Amino acid sequence: MTVETLYFERGSEIALLNGEYTDVFSLLGMHSTNDAKGLVVRCLLPGALSVDVVSVKDSRKVASLEQVNSQGLFAGKMGRRVKPFNYLLRVQYPLCEQLIHDPYQFDSLLNPDDVYLFGEGSQLQTYHFQGANWREHHGVTGVHFCVWAPNAKLVSVIGDFNLWNKQRHILRRHPASGLWDIFIADVEAGQHYKYSICDTNGNEIIKSDPYAVSMQPSPQNASKIPVQESYDWQDSQWLIERASHQPHVEPMSIYEVQLGSWRRTGEDGQDYIEYPQLIAELVPYIKEMGFTHLQLMPISEYPFDGSWGYQPVGLFAPTYRFGDANGLKAFIDACHQQNIAVLLDWVPAHFPKDPHGLARFDGTCLYEHQDPRKGEQPDWDTLIYNYGRAEVRSFLYSNAYYWLYEFHFDGLRLDAVSSMLYLDYSRNPDQWLPNEFGGRENLQAISFLQELNARMYQCFPGINMIAEESTAWPGVTQATSNNGLGFGFKWNMGWMNDTLRYISCDPLYRRYHHSELTFSLVYAFTEQFILSLSHDEVVHGKGSLLHKIPGDDWQKFATLRAYYGFMWAHPGKKLIFMGNEFAQRNEWNHNQSLDWHLLQYAPHQGVQDWVRDLNQFYQQHPALYQRDHHSDGFQWLDCNDADNNILVFCRFGNDKQQPVVIVVNMSPQVYHDFRVGVPTDEPYIESLNSDHRHYGGSHVVNDGIYKAHATPWQGMPQSIVITVPPLGCSLWIPEQAGLDDPIA
Repeated sequence: MTVETLYFERGSEIALLNGEYTDVFSLLGMHSTNDAKGLVVRCLLPGALSVDVVSVKDSRKVASLEQVNSQGLFAGKMGRRVKPFNYLLRVQYPLCEQLIHDPYQFDSLLNPDDVYLFGEGSQLQTYHFQGANWREHHGVTGVHFCVWAPNAKLVSVIGDFNLWNKQRHILRRHPASGLWDIFIADVEAGQHYKYSICDTNGNEIIKSDPYAVSMQPSPQNASKIPVQESYDWQDSQWLIERASHQPHVEPMSIYEVQLGSWRRTGEDGQDYIEYPQLIAELVPYIKEMGFTHLQLMPISEYPFDGSWGYQPVGLFAPTYRFGDANGLKAFIDACHQQNIAVLLDWVPAHFPKDPHGLARFDGTCLYEHQDPRKGEQPDWDTLIYNYGRAEVRSFLYSNAYYWLYEFHFDGLRLDAVSSMLYLDYSRNPDQWLPNEFGGRENLQAISFLQELNARMYQCFPGINMIAEESTAWPGVTQATSNNGLGFGFKWNMGWMNDTLRYISCDPLYRRYHHSELTFSLVYAFTEQFILSLSHDEVVHGKGSLLHKIPGDDWQKFATLRAYYGFMWAHPGKKLIFMGNEFAQRNEWNHNQSLDWHLLQYAPHQGVQDWVRDLNQFYQQHPALYQRDHHSDGFQWLDCNDADNNILVFCRFGNDKQQPVVIVVNMSPQVYHDFRVGVPTDEPYIESLNSDHRHYGGSHVVNDGIYKAHATPWQGMPQSIVITVPPLGCSLWIPEQAGLDDPIA
């Protein structure tokens, strides 16, 4: 009897060596002999000269394995032993000797409950058992690798630890779930790895780990075994208080940031700022400027800088660009200690076609639809998640949970929600398929969003789930129990488009566009809105906000200040993109720092001071935020003065005796003896005026106290007579409410 027939059936040996033997754990490792009267160990170690089996218990050699063939198959009996035991393999290579744990001696670490929930589409912590997770198994510390590839013939993990040899670590297949796993002890944190997947046609596919929490930069794009270290959070009080927050009746002023271009460093000014420097510079800046929230553009690993993170490949991996995961946690922790909430741009609408990513992951369409009419997004040449597939839903739910739980983010802003909701989004009639009822609604995506929002709000009280949704889809911020999508907020894209079009007009012609400033109040209370001036408005040839405005420099800066005043006084929470707060002249360029040098010039410094003072005033006056989403929190005093380009309105909080009256003049004309209705008979003061010299204005201001006269006006029982500044916004309050205002 030959060595081969003693330990292997000939067919099994050939299949194993050819990469065609699926159930490798039934062959390799330690097994009982056919007569159950002994033990045999088999291993596949290409390049080895000899292999000994060593007992872990007493470090003694138990047996020397026989070399079955020159391709690295070894096997041997364990003497008289009949009970399985933990063992090591002492492997002699031409230039070194290694003592390793045989991964095929370990049973699977998968928990049946986890696997069931994953397959059901309701698992929130899939990343705890898929990906590369450190574990202790039978007293041995190692990494449990697990990946979902149901249609693969064979899956191997390849990496620095096995010289990228796909024969060394073939994973165990779980046919019912489509999962593959293996426990490997002899690996180190930081080592690179990928999965080698053999598809049904026998072709090899090399993929990064969908659940990798750390990745190598492009072009290698390998996954990395995570470092075993925890982070000592200091924000427990913040999380306790967050749970009782009522964001819809609290101030929310959001500063949107792309970390790669907020500020750069280095001799040539091209180096990314890492988290310690961001803690030292960005966090104090946000605090000083009075923003309540920071929103980060996507930081899941993305290979192409020009995507700004909106085409992520490593959805669980914080990008390498600014530091490691603990650095990100420290940054968020520092924000929380300064009472700054941190939101994250999250991209569940689509994913790129990069060959190392999710596309045709095991040779078939796992994460996307097979039919391009459902599975491809033509605008971005990307793929659309199959929201009806349970395992994909578990993947996405778990990713949302991961960022909120592991990193303490205070909410997620979902990108491109409209593209998820409509099957015909940006498609020609022959490029889409209707739903089962013949409609254009993506019923699976709707169900996914409803479940996502309901579960995240349940798990993390006080967070904010925000939709970038650009259509009139009904009920985006309605409760799921009322058949809404369940978001907390929706970006008001209509307000943004209308008002930017308005300020782009010459003041001479603005009278013909007056409704573009007022139309938003027709629908302002149908959803819970955030007014957004995001990065999308200052890229791709659109120019900066300042560049959109006609006229000379004085008119541009004055109009922008008045526009910001109108925005902060308008119902809805606020968001502006970095650089807008100091009137950057050039449109945003992700490859360089913001133009911070502009702050040496008074007009830019004036706009920055105006935004800071608006934030302070906004937070001091509940009339501007408490009833943002209720019609009784707003009242037009005059919305029809198109000829003079003037708007006058009033905001109310829960205390009707503490209103804010707002006058906006979008013409360069000064209006003297201008009568304004007021809701109370108290004296009024002009608390903020965008034309104040401090902000770079012409200083047409209203000093002193203005007594309310018993002259009914604009629907109010009293009125005051003021001077209206040119291209200006003035905010008026009862005298006693303005004792602590920034500019009184």
